[in-house]
Amino acid sequence: EVRLVESGGGLVRAGGSLRLSCAASGFTFKDYAIGWYRQAPGKEREAVSCVSANDRRPFYKDAQKGRFTILSDDARSTVFLEIDSLKPEDTALYYCVATRLCERLSIGIFDYRGQGTQVTVSS
Repeated sequence: EVRLVESGGGLVRAGGSLRLSCAASGFTFKDYAIGWYRQAPGKEREAVSCVSANDRRPFYKDAQKGRFTILSDDARSTVFLEIDSLKPEDTALYYCVATRLCERLSIGIFDYRGQGTQVTVSS
């Protein structure tokens, strides 16, 4: 059974940091790019970051460069998304997905997804 399980979300004050985790099982982890989306109430889903399959190169949207860091621990089949200097506009449901290519995230193509972890940033 394929599973992607996110954790690490919560309520945090603006300026704080969070480390989100995405634990994967049920598929060959290194063969897939792992990405993160976020979706705020009333807004469209937004791809924020991704690590490529195999060589685990990180990709970020321009708006997230500098505050977001994505890391893969292939030995644990887990990808982490660290968010620093959190802002109220970062408030969203964050969920991870597995896809063959990071480029596919921008068009909403992925093979598996988790249920998400809620991040709420208070001002």
